[in-house]
Amino acid sequence: MPLTPTLLAAIPFAIWLYLLFARGNFWQVHEDSGRAKSPKRWPRVVVIVPARDEAETIARSVTSLAKQDYPGESSVVVVDDHSSDGTAELARRAADESGAARAVAVRPASELPPGWTGKMWATNEGLAAARGQAPEYFWLTDADIEHAPDTLRRLVCLAEKDSLDLTSLMVFLPVETLPERLLIPPFLYFFLMLYPPNWVSDPRARTAAAAGGSILARREALERIGGMSAVRGEVIDDCALAAAVKKSGGKIWLGLTRASVSLRRYSRFGEIRDLIARAAFTELQYSFFLLLASLAGLFVVYLLPWVLFFAYPGGAWLLVDTTVALMAASFAGTVKFYGLSWLWALTLPFAVLFYAYATCVSAVRYWLGRGGQWKGRVQAPRKA
Repeated sequence: MPLTPTLLAAIPFAIWLYLLFARGNFWQVHEDSGRAKSPKRWPRVVVIVPARDEAETIARSVTSLAKQDYPGESSVVVVDDHSSDGTAELARRAADESGAARAVAVRPASELPPGWTGKMWATNEGLAAARGQAPEYFWLTDADIEHAPDTLRRLVCLAEKDSLDLTSLMVFLPVETLPERLLIPPFLYFFLMLYPPNWVSDPRARTAAAAGGSILARREALERIGGMSAVRGEVIDDCALAAAVKKSGGKIWLGLTRASVSLRRYSRFGEIRDLIARAAFTELQYSFFLLLASLAGLFVVYLLPWVLFFAYPGGAWLLVDTTVALMAASFAGTVKFYGLSWLWALTLPFAVLFYAYATCVSAVRYWLGRGGQWKGRVQAPRKA
């Protein structure tokens, strides 16, 4: 029996009904309000910042950390991961100019051992350097993020209020250039679809995720999973860390914020392609069959409704038009979060084509032995 337009249209329509009503309400994009009640006692926190060739951003990042209005004891450890652009010196200078030289330590990472990714080893070095301070929490953050002065205080309030072992905020990625406006909102949208925050915080659900740019981790939770060694070779290290903490019985939480802003800019499409390609094939477990399945899924879910919309303007119009409307409506919340016109919600199919292309690039790079490339390192070498 040949597939009629009605039968074809019914498939993505059913999928979108599931996505909207049974996928943890991922499309409801809410920013963290930061209104959690202050704890009776402010725990000690050590901030760990792994940095590799971050000369363009490290000064603003360190300055924002030095100016945190946290009421408790806190300090910062910047771990220079064999930078070649003067990152360490710029970090020290920023600490001096902020009047926080005594609270900010800049340490070089030792030689990268086999089996470790650079970021995880640098983070592990930072944890080891701070061990003598016996902090109750570690705040793991990236060297290309500028935090609002109350960020650490808000994270600790959330963690203490709900006894969280891992509290993470997705930082805001600016959308100033055309590539950013077209591709950054879908980046957040797809991430939330894969890891609905409602499922992340539900102890009964297996879903676990975190955003590596801002993770507050309880020291006891890290010790319980064996520290960074538990995720030493992970390319998608933030989600792997969250999964390890949740599997060990810990409580985790994931939210969004506009108060912490990424300093990294993407003025060219190739830069966003590389951002996606670094981890896309890892997400598919380096499987050729999962790659084919994901490409087919992208076509059926996002592109088939539009193909039917233009190819069969009179056939199954109700199903097709409803599916297109559901797709755009689900994306509209993310578009609004970035302050863009609702018309950008109609560009999702174009972004899907680009993400499919970047995923193929990710697979090819892995097969060529260049998987997970970051700052001159191959983090996902092809296994024999």
